Amino acid sequence: MTDTQATADPTGAATGTNPKAPHPAGARTAADVVTPEVVAQLTRTVGGSGRTACHSPFTGDRLAELPESTPEDVEAAYARARAAQPAWAATSVRERAAVLLRFHDLVLERQAEALDLIQLETGKARLHAHEEIQAVTVAARHYGRKAPYYLRPKHRTGAIPTLTKVTEQRQPRGVVGQIAPWNYPFELSIGDALPAFVAGNAVVMKPDTETALTALWARDVLIEAGLPADVFQVVLGEGAVIGPEVVDRGDYVSFTGSTRTGREVARRAAGRLVGVSLELGGKNAMLVLSDADVEKAAAGAVRACFSSAGQLCVSIERLYVHESVADDFLQRFVARTRAMRLGTSLSYGADMGSLAGERQLSAVASHVDDAVAKGAKVLAGGVARPDLGPYFYEPTILDGVGEPMAVCTEETFGPVVSVYRFSDEDEVIGLANATPYGLNSSVWTKDAKRGHAVAARLRTGTVNINEGYAPAYGSVQAPMGGMKQSGVGRRHGAEGIHKFTEVQTVAHQRVMPMAPSFGMDDEKYAAFMTTSLKVMKALRLR
Repeated sequence: MTDTQATADPTGAATGTNPKAPHPAGARTAADVVTPEVVAQLTRTVGGSGRTACHSPFTGDRLAELPESTPEDVEAAYARARAAQPAWAATSVRERAAVLLRFHDLVLERQAEALDLIQLETGKARLHAHEEIQAVTVAARHYGRKAPYYLRPKHRTGAIPTLTKVTEQRQPRGVVGQIAPWNYPFELSIGDALPAFVAGNAVVMKPDTETALTALWARDVLIEAGLPADVFQVVLGEGAVIGPEVVDRGDYVSFTGSTRTGREVARRAAGRLVGVSLELGGKNAMLVLSDADVEKAAAGAVRACFSSAGQLCVSIERLYVHESVADDFLQRFVARTRAMRLGTSLSYGADMGSLAGERQLSAVASHVDDAVAKGAKVLAGGVARPDLGPYFYEPTILDGVGEPMAVCTEETFGPVVSVYRFSDEDEVIGLANATPYGLNSSVWTKDAKRGHAVAARLRTGTVNINEGYAPAYGSVQAPMGGMKQSGVGRRHGAEGIHKFTEVQTVAHQRVMPMAPSFGMDDEKYAAFMTTSLKVMKALRLR
């Protein structure tokens, strides 16, 4: 593996190897990281008589051969999880939470192992891989500290105060079926499973085959931290073959992926009347208002549009810039984008890595080529970089985009952003909302009050002021999820753990029943209750 990195000259043409990013002596390669011994250790508990493989986007070469699970293997995984779950649920919440806190420390200590796997399986730059380390450890710390509070029994006012004692308590759902995507193989697999585990559930997870090693590594670390092995089952295989089996057997279903597949997951879960959470697609907008700091906005736009090569659901694909600052902003944004370094090194330094595979490269190139053919102008990028790796594509800025260009309305899920100028704030809010999606948005302004006012009018589950996506996503005490066709349910915060529980109300009636008693006939009981209801209202009881 080489440490090829490149920048672009002012015309957008590649300038070749970046002398500031030489190949480090003794640099690790895929063969150094993914040894036969490592693969055997990570896959030892995965059932499957068939064989499949994962590949590295950096080279397109096979990374490892993996077991391929069958529907029967999924059934067996659920059986093991169901057998183990009651004992795990009987463990105290604080003991379960302690597993997450130990996991937090182990991940930080062994992060180099995870970073290597994430990079090799996704093709992303190391700094973007580290975003996953940050997200998972923040979630582990949060639920490790807060789960006892979120899950503790809560006393509620009864039907007749003092006579009716009511406790609201939370029970685990049982076995959660989870389908995780390829683009964030650590965060969107283990990060979503942590609250399910600490709530007392078992999990049967199907990660994407191409990024399965990362999820399996995390499983090993969780077991080292104290999670019972059978509580966490992993199955591998084609989504069309074993995905329905995972969905059809779970007591709750957690899915992250495309809106199209999310609809099918929701239909299958609804047919069994089980709960489901879905984080789906987005066509996220960034609004640069007239009073924005254009230098900070340009730097922020690079992060918002091109982190993980734009292969994250919350990245920005539509960039609206007020006409009074558009020229200044674009000059800075284009220059920063053209200066980005692309690379394959398992070390820090590259600004962007590769797309994940041929399908992503084809989709990105198709959107750009279609837009250019219909009149759009390329301000930066717009070309593949096979000299770096089979799936590299330069970070791309398009101007003059409009319907019927596919890039205008469809999710690209790559390093491509379309720029639009606006003059009226009401107009741009309407344009930002004019999409079936509603996952994330970004507002840039020096006026905090103005920023919050605009945010309140945007129909997205998260809004970031003066940043692209990281502050809202990383604030794990607050819920994160989508409106409209971007999803159902939320991760993070109370909602992120409560969804993995069934709420149960226990009412203990004392002294007298909820019926005529102490010699009262029906009429006297009705009068007594009428008086009691009036008194409770006067006392402002809720």
